[in-house]
Amino acid sequence: MNIAIFSPNKNPYSETFIQAHKNGLKGKVYYYYGKDFHIQLEGEDKIKRELSLLKKIKNKALGVKNSSVYWADLTHSINKNKIDIILIEYGTHAYRLMPLLKGVDIPVVVHFHGYDATVKSVIERVDNYKDVFLRANTVIAVSNKMKEMLLKIDCPKEKIVLNTYGPREEFLSVKATCHKKQFIAIGRFTDKKAPYYTILAFAQATKKCTEARLIMAGNGELLNASKNLVRHLGLESQVIFPGVIDSNTYKNYLKESRAFVQHSITADSGDMEGTPLAVLEASAAGVPVISTFHAGIPDVILHEKTGLLCEEHDVTKMASYMEQLLQDESKAIQYGKASQKRIKEKFTLKRHLDSLDKVFEKLIS
Repeated sequence: MNIAIFSPNKNPYSETFIQAHKNGLKGKVYYYYGKDFHIQLEGEDKIKRELSLLKKIKNKALGVKNSSVYWADLTHSINKNKIDIILIEYGTHAYRLMPLLKGVDIPVVVHFHGYDATVKSVIERVDNYKDVFLRANTVIAVSNKMKEMLLKIDCPKEKIVLNTYGPREEFLSVKATCHKKQFIAIGRFTDKKAPYYTILAFAQATKKCTEARLIMAGNGELLNASKNLVRHLGLESQVIFPGVIDSNTYKNYLKESRAFVQHSITADSGDMEGTPLAVLEASAAGVPVISTFHAGIPDVILHEKTGLLCEEHDVTKMASYMEQLLQDESKAIQYGKASQKRIKEKFTLKRHLDSLDKVFEKLIS
C-alpha cells in the first residue's frame, strides 16, 4: 500500500501524532509537507514534471496559469508514485488541497484534530467544508465531541470514524510514584488551555501548603500574562516555568508529580481541544489527571475513577481537587494506576494506528 500523507508542517514537535502516522502505518508512506504553492515531498528537492521544451513553449503561448501547472505537477507526483490512498492532516489543509483532490481518482481520508473542527471563523472561511466532505471517503474525529461538531456542520454521519489518539509507547514504561507535592502541566499557553485558571486554582489549593509546586512547561501567547499573574499572587517560588521541554524531561516530571493539571475551556473563538496528547501521556504514565469536562478529555478520564474533572471555568472546584490529592497520596496512586490500566485497554497508539490501517484497507478493497 502506497500512502500519501499531506501535512501543512514538516516536523513540528507538538504534532507527534503526525510523526506516529508517518512511522507506524502499514505500507510505504510518501510525506508531502507545506501549504499553498510550497508543498514538497520529503526526500525530494522539488516536485516538478519533466516537460519537453515544446510543451513549455505551448503552455506559455496558451497562457496556462502557474497555479494550474503547480497542481498538475503535484498530481503527476501522486500518479508517478502510484499512491493508493491519501491521508490529509487537518480539515483546513484538505480545503487548500481541493484542486489536487478533484484531479485524482483515489480514496481520500481527512483527519481532523481540534481547531479545524471548532473555530467559528475557520469553519466559515472554508464554507463549512462542503467540498471537503463531498470529496472525502472517510473523515476521522478524535473525540465524541468532535464527532458532534462535524455532524453540526453537515458532515455525513456514515463518513465519520471515531479514532482517539494513543500516547507514545515510552510513557507506559514510566513508573510514577506521585510522592512529591507537585503538579505538572505541559502545553501551549493558549486560550483553550486557560493556564491562568490553573494558576488561580493552584493558588487557592496551596494556601496552607507552601511546599507544593506547579511546573508549567511550554510556550505561547499567554506565557507572559501567566508569569505576571504568578508575580501578582506572590507564587514565584512555587510556580516554575521551564519553557519547552522534551519527552524525557516530561517523563521525569511525571515520575514524581502528584497529578497532571490542565483547565481546558472553549475559547470565545470556538477553539477547543481534540483529545489532548499530554493528558493521554500522563495517564499512560500512571499519573492522575485533574482537568475539565471539555472536548475529548472525558472520553479518556473517568471522573473519580481515573482522575478528577470539573466544569469549565470552575476554579474553586478544581482547587478543591488539587487540595484533595495534595492531602491524599494514596488516592492519587489509586487514580494513576486505574488511568494507566484504561490507557492500556482502550487508548494505545497501536490501537489508533490499527484503526487507521483498517480504514485504508477497506477503502482500497
